[in-house]
Amino acid sequence: MLLRRSKFIVLTVSMTLLAPVTLYADIYKYVDKHGRVILTDKPQSNKYKLLVKTWKGWEEKKSNVAYDKFTDNKKKYASTIDYYARLYRLPKSLLHAVITAESAYDPNAISRAGAVGLMQLMPETAKRYGVNNRRNPSDNVHGGTRYLRDLLKMFKNDVRLALAAYNAGEGAVKKHGNKIPPYKETRNYVKKVIAYYKQYRKSTT
Repeated sequence: MLLRRSKFIVLTVSMTLLAPVTLYADIYKYVDKHGRVILTDKPQSNKYKLLVKTWKGWEEKKSNVAYDKFTDNKKKYASTIDYYARLYRLPKSLLHAVITAESAYDPNAISRAGAVGLMQLMPETAKRYGVNNRRNPSDNVHGGTRYLRDLLKMFKNDVRLALAAYNAGEGAVKKHGNKIPPYKETRNYVKKVIAYYKQYRKSTT
């Protein structure tokens, strides 16, 4: 009898896991008095226990950014940023906009997701572009600029899509039909960078 019930529970879980659930929803588990396992994205009480926490997009939360040094650092690294903008034929105003949003020009900025430096490079991105020291301002901007350039090429110079990919990953943009993913943080990020971009363009014209 116990063996049969055990099989029933496993079967119930397997069938439920195969059923469609709300995209990007957390999954909760509840075992009723009959031993039946219920999985849902809408828990009815505190008896439901969190089973799977789904990824809803990378949150750009800085745990260490020196905002008080914004003006000094902007001047300090301007020549480096402008150099790589020219080298990879990108508008320097766009590069400055990304760095303003990403790190506020703090070379030691670290996000809770593990991104580091002026352009907030993740370890995988740094490795892809040969950046050994993500805290080195020149190396960081070099790798970040190359990545941004490649994203612009990938998405046919659509700045908004390239920025969305820089924030959430190119895979996320492609997954959603080459559109900005429905992540609140990513959409806010794109709007913020575009606003900085327009601001910097006006100041350089």
